[in-house]
Amino acid sequence: MVSGPNLNETSVVSGGYGGSGDGLIPTGSGRHPSHSATPAGPGDEVARGIAGEKFDIVKKWGINTYKCTKQLISERFGRGSRTVDLELELQIELLRETKRKYESVLQLGRALTAHLYSLLQTQHALGDAFADLSQKSPELQEEFGYNAETQKLLCKNGETLLGAVNFFVSSINTLVTKTMEDTLMTVKQYEAARLEYDAYRTDLEELSLGPRDAGTRGRLETAQATFQAHRDKYEKLRGDVAIKLKFLEENKIKVMHKQLLLFHNAVSAYFAGNQKQLEQTLQQFNIKLRPPGAEKPSWLEEQ
Repeated sequence: MVSGPNLNETSVVSGGYGGSGDGLIPTGSGRHPSHSATPAGPGDEVARGIAGEKFDIVKKWGINTYKCTKQLISERFGRGSRTVDLELELQIELLRETKRKYESVLQLGRALTAHLYSLLQTQHALGDAFADLSQKSPELQEEFGYNAETQKLLCKNGETLLGAVNFFVSSINTLVTKTMEDTLMTVKQYEAARLEYDAYRTDLEELSLGPRDAGTRGRLETAQATFQAHRDKYEKLRGDVAIKLKFLEENKIKVMHKQLLLFHNAVSAYFAGNQKQLEQTLQQFNIKLRPPGAEKPSWLEEQ
């Protein structure tokens, strides 16, 4: 006959037992933590809720990415259909081409600014050299003197032209990097929404062609609701793009009309040597020169 376990013979790996009672209560370093179940607090429930929400977000993102990738591959290999708004697509492509051309103008304008600044530095130094030589060469004082005055005048007109060109370049930069770029950001959102719309449209069409049973009807209703949400998003962004393209075109014409007139008048007056017209051009467009140099006036202002 097998006897049952003797509770008094229970052993513990580490630590001793205190006293001579039942021998089951460990003391010192041999005490084991209690494993009794404790009810979950509000903090645990909140943590589980947040974790569940994050899991749902990742799950939805994964499904959406899979469907969009599948749709994109189908379109590129000619197996899938895509929604096309021909008029809007042409306007978007025209905007991208216009932006590339304006970026080229902006690059050339910056190069012109750099060359003008270098020319001004050379004319300034040459004017100072002529002025110094006119004081030290009595026999050539007059010749060096009027050459120094000519360089100073050219430098003054050059500073005025440089101010006009800087204003022109700054306005083009704002048009390209802010106004056009903002519209193209909306275009990117629209194109992403179009891809999602076609992906869920294809998914709905495939479910509609399949067998109809209780499970399929539930999935079909879910797919219909998801498709409608993406359709609404796509149509809203399509409208946003159309409006932004219209406003961009109007703003571009307004800005460039002013800037091209400024550029033409300033360059023409500079090379004609018409200082008065050059200054009037800057006043017409409310351009204020900020000559390099600290608080004291520049050498031109002292003349």
